[in-house]
Amino acid sequence: MTASIDDVVIPALLRAARGTYGLAVRAELHTTDCDDLPRNGPFVLGGLANHGAAFGDLIRELGVSKQAASQLVDTLVLRGYLSREPDSEDRRRMVITLTERGRAAAAAVRAGVESVDRQLAEMISADELAGFRSGLIALTDIRERAELQARAAEA
Repeated sequence: MTASIDDVVIPALLRAARGTYGLAVRAELHTTDCDDLPRNGPFVLGGLANHGAAFGDLIRELGVSKQAASQLVDTLVLRGYLSREPDSEDRRRMVITLTERGRAAAAAVRAGVESVDRQLAEMISADELAGFRSGLIALTDIRERAELQARAAEA
């Protein structure tokens, strides 16, 4: 007997669906000769270029250690996606910016995401898509509350 979609738990659906964007982004990166991005590189470059996010905010959102974040930056700089210069106003800080290659990779990330978004919009109604987005936002809110509670308990 085949299981119905209602029998599949949401975490399993999220895990299966998550790879859809990754496949599309990797395909676009390959066409722009930017397929040497490390894990989390597309998230960082896309966030910097396409959403104007602050670098520190992106790293916090990744939830990685300072050491892992530093290694990611080092790799992105070495591979030509980011530049890192001392802040002219505060020499203790570094200014991280996208290079031309970084902007090209970010454009490829955006194209991959938009490709999946278009396909999704063709498969489900606008109301279903709005409900899907609302559900994901609610899950994010639940995670954020749990993180706040965990930090408060540690303090």
